[in-house]
Amino acid sequence: MKAPLPDNEIERLAALYSLDILDSPTEKDFDDIVTLAAGVCETPVSMVSLVDADRQWAKARTGTEVAETSRDISFCAHAILGRDLMLVPDAREDRRFADNPLVTADQGVRFYAGAPLLTTDGFALGTLCVVDFVPRRLNVEQQQALRALARQVTAQLELRRYAFALANTTARLQELERRKDDLAGLVGGELRSSLRLMSAYLERLGDTGYHDAEMGDLVARATAAHVRGFRELIDHLTTMADAGLGGESLHMRQCDLTRVTQRAVEAVRPIAASKHIWILNQAGGPSLPIIADPVRLEQVLTHLLFAAVKYTPEGGRVRVGTEMESGPTVRLDDMDLPDGMRPDLFPHLYYGAIANPADVPGPDRGLAVAKRILDAHHATVALSDRPGDGTSLHVVFPYAEMAAPGEIIRDLAVA
Repeated sequence: MKAPLPDNEIERLAALYSLDILDSPTEKDFDDIVTLAAGVCETPVSMVSLVDADRQWAKARTGTEVAETSRDISFCAHAILGRDLMLVPDAREDRRFADNPLVTADQGVRFYAGAPLLTTDGFALGTLCVVDFVPRRLNVEQQQALRALARQVTAQLELRRYAFALANTTARLQELERRKDDLAGLVGGELRSSLRLMSAYLERLGDTGYHDAEMGDLVARATAAHVRGFRELIDHLTTMADAGLGGESLHMRQCDLTRVTQRAVEAVRPIAASKHIWILNQAGGPSLPIIADPVRLEQVLTHLLFAAVKYTPEGGRVRVGTEMESGPTVRLDDMDLPDGMRPDLFPHLYYGAIANPADVPGPDRGLAVAKRILDAHHATVALSDRPGDGTSLHVVFPYAEMAAPGEIIRDLAVA
């Protein structure tokens, strides 16, 4: 049975295309997620699947060499119609898929579970799905972990879009500064005398009602000589008015760092539980007000926590807390295990987000993206690693002073 199109299909495709992710090379961030999903759900196949206009394309996959299929026979095309997990215990017993060639083939699909990749605007881009060739079910813990991993995929996709938008904003602001210098020279130099002459002529005309032919001739010649200058002036002013605008800018407002951190912890907890990793949540206590985009900041903190869980041996411990240091602070400790095993988080954080947070694709590109978003929040990132204590990450934010909206926007622009 071919899946019907979502009601918001045009907007959904626009959201998908805005990410510029289709047909991009494989990346470790997404490969790690499908590996985790397959392990947690105990299935041979897992994919990050994006549903295009007429195909299903896998950004990441494990257990299969198939990179794309027609949308007409796609399981994920059905899964994006819902808001939660789509579970198919036995595809041969499901009227939507019983005659599907992916099911009727030798060693065909029997079990499918797909968690839709929902953006913060509510568009389902595709799914994180797991597949098996025998009928089966997922327990509650596996379902929760699959949902949580799907949220990690969506957060990664959205954070990259925002990081790219911030880079474009920086370039626009640099151009604005250059144009401001040009504008000062233009108005303060060659156009000043012409503007003064035009003002005097118009003032005399208004006072007397009579046209001064000699002054009118001077104004005409001055205006003709500086038509190009006046056009440049208008162009400069237009560019200045447009600089910094865009739908992908961060939406900064006062929020509570403690509450944002608590939400991030709860988002990652099902993934940690699947690896038998204990998250000690000390993100409580008094409110810590900061100026931030709470949605993007939660995604960043979730990604940092996910990295800690991902690079911690099974049975490890991760401690998260909020406190006041030189400013409101999130502290993440990836602690050593009693038997001497050590988390592997430090080199990934150091090389991915501290030493060289470049835009070029790399094994820890997601951490570099997270660092760029933190930079836009004027946050300071400190990292340490000591045998016996483990890896410690401190992210310190400026304390929120109630500011006018224009000041918040200006501060974001400077970032």
